[in-house]
Amino acid sequence: MSVVRDLRVLLRFGNFRRLLAVRLLSQGADGVYQTALATYVVFSPEKQTSAAAIASAMAVLLLPYSLVGPFSGVLLDRWRRRQVLLYGGLLRTVLASATAVLILTPVPDWLFYVSALCVTAVNRFVLSGLSAALPRVVDEERLVIANSVSPTAGTLTAIAGGGLAFVVRLVISDSDAAVVLLAAVLYLCAGLASLRMSRELLGPDLELVQPRLAAALSGTARDLVAGVRHLATPPRRQAAWALFAMTLMRFCYGALLVMLLMLCRYAFSTNTEDGLALLGLALGVSGAGFFAAAVATPWAAGRFGAGRWIVACAAAAAVLEPALGLPFATAPMLAAAFVLGLTTQGAKIATDTIVQTSVEDGFRGRIFSVYDVLFNVAFVGAAGVAALILPPDGRSTPLVVTVAVIYAAVAAAMARFERR
Repeated sequence: MSVVRDLRVLLRFGNFRRLLAVRLLSQGADGVYQTALATYVVFSPEKQTSAAAIASAMAVLLLPYSLVGPFSGVLLDRWRRRQVLLYGGLLRTVLASATAVLILTPVPDWLFYVSALCVTAVNRFVLSGLSAALPRVVDEERLVIANSVSPTAGTLTAIAGGGLAFVVRLVISDSDAAVVLLAAVLYLCAGLASLRMSRELLGPDLELVQPRLAAALSGTARDLVAGVRHLATPPRRQAAWALFAMTLMRFCYGALLVMLLMLCRYAFSTNTEDGLALLGLALGVSGAGFFAAAVATPWAAGRFGAGRWIVACAAAAAVLEPALGLPFATAPMLAAAFVLGLTTQGAKIATDTIVQTSVEDGFRGRIFSVYDVLFNVAFVGAAGVAALILPPDGRSTPLVVTVAVIYAAVAAAMARFERR
């Protein structure tokens, strides 16, 4: 496989290996921590889970990435990035340990969410620091490969971390606090692993840093506005439509994920252990759909065009989602998880391609920052809407039909644009 071959080449760079080790430990810990948070909110026997609680957990996990992300680079250009990785790991260790204590202690829910919110906010700086440091550990010729391989490896490690959390929860210790403590240990390992690199290795070059922080922050806000205006120009209309379509499809996926969580908790199982195992299976099947999309999309987008592939993904979801979802049975719902994983990720890969090819290079970073905000806000907004619609057991025909209508509208709108 090309990814394995590229990774073998990059691993010849010693500092790249050290930076990659920090990423893998950090994102593996993220997967453990976020899974522990989700299972505590949804599957704790002592808690009567609601869709509103799930929506709150999603907001805690995702909003920091949207609100802090566009501005994190400004601070990362003023702080030693090695120190960001070190102190970020240590700080997350302390905060994750505090979360474990809060799980074991009868405290108000808002205090638990504040602790989790702090962990995910620090994550944003660490992930941005890892990306910003990459050009310092590989040569320019291999930077594109490194930008492809490194985040992919991190994502796979985060998925593996989520699987490890399920195993610990189901096999070793029936305690969400124990899983959170495992995440704290991994965060500590990530922070300590950064000490294998010198303090100055990852930059920034302080003589190039702009002196005024306020001016840099306000400039970042202006740059984001300029990026939105750039999308509105005629040559970039396809990118704007693709982002609009992907935002709506992400909204649909988020709403259905909340419904799946409620169904696994109350409708498809008689106890929390069975429900947790079923959720892990469903997420694994959806992950298989993501992998299938990575295999199918390059061929489909190359043959039919990226925009038409988005139309096909949205149309398939519009037809198959109600057909598989309305029975509210386990086997059809697992099939729906695969279909939605494939169609959502397929549309995202196509959208990424459209943005990369139709947006000018000087605006591309800003557009992806806007993309990141839209992607996560749509997901959190979907959870909020689902919280208003879903009944206690998660069986909601109106939600399934509404999501199908949105998918159909996306397919129709994109098809109309492609014809024009």
